[in-house]
Amino acid sequence: MRRRTWMLAAGVGTGAAAGLPWGSTAWALPPKTWQFPRDFGSHPDLRTEWWYVTGQAQTATQRSFGFQLTFFRSRVAATQGMRSHFAAKQLLLAHAALTDLQGRRLLHDQRMARAAAGMAWAGEADTALQLHNWSLVRQDGRYHAQIPADGFTLALQFTPTQPVLLQGQQGLSRKGPQSTQASYYYSVPQLAAQGRITLQGRSLDVRGTAWLDHEASDALLHPQAVGWDWIGMNLEDGSALTAFHLRRADGSALWAGGSLRTGAGVLRVFAADEVRFEPEAFWISPRTQARYPTRWRVHTPAGPFSVQALLDDQELDSRSTTGAVYWEGLSALRNAQGQPVGRGYLEMTGYAAPLQL
Repeated sequence: MRRRTWMLAAGVGTGAAAGLPWGSTAWALPPKTWQFPRDFGSHPDLRTEWWYVTGQAQTATQRSFGFQLTFFRSRVAATQGMRSHFAAKQLLLAHAALTDLQGRRLLHDQRMARAAAGMAWAGEADTALQLHNWSLVRQDGRYHAQIPADGFTLALQFTPTQPVLLQGQQGLSRKGPQSTQASYYYSVPQLAAQGRITLQGRSLDVRGTAWLDHEASDALLHPQAVGWDWIGMNLEDGSALTAFHLRRADGSALWAGGSLRTGAGVLRVFAADEVRFEPEAFWISPRTQARYPTRWRVHTPAGPFSVQALLDDQELDSRSTTGAVYWEGLSALRNAQGQPVGRGYLEMTGYAAPLQL
């Protein structure tokens, strides 16, 4: 599963009645009128939801890191009628990872708990996520993350420099060939990141750039899809690039999409037939034998881009929480002339095994 497994294990597509809020119990998601800060918060009537932050950061001596933190909320349908305060009506899960480019290694950790008895919660009025001693909270317009993980700690603050980016059609993002495969989805790219990373007992002050996604929905992955590839890239000129495709078992594209918003705020949403991923180089995991494309040529209406992993081994094993192995890592973006134009995260799922939802 993992991040976009939860995305696709969630949403259904367009509905008839426009303007219904999140929390509608209709079988399909209608277009919605977004209301912030309320829609920064949790929507517990929808099946699944997640908040996802990725980014890069450097010390004053230019030591570079990539980081990822994700909180998932999952509604448990079978327990909704229970009156006990201890009933597991909602489950919260979280993943965190740190890519140490100098040390050429990835560290990662995960958590899971029911949203009951003070163990975990997801606030509805604004982003306020707590899972034991891990937290992501939006306060005074900034996001604050405290992640004391196994082997590392992230204590980071993220400040928006651009408005919310509504993905898809005004935040209703299609995720498959059927109209019932969609999700509510917005991004906050070009976040200014600062804070501290603790590694091997040493606390390092860092600054960098981050990307936040928040998505929620109610539906299942298309039966022909075995996984997907996705990029979220902050460009040096202030632009934000999103691109993804869902793959069939033979590697062909089942669906695709994405967007580019320029630094000046001009948005272009990509149609399904306007995005194409071509693998150019591969890495084989010594643990799972999964063969991941760690260099891609991504064709978009904004032009072709090269995506190159900055460390091949950024594979995460989340089988103790979400039940799957996936690749998620810091990557470089180059334009058609081969010039570096940005950095961000590449995610690849369904390579160790097809996703089973």
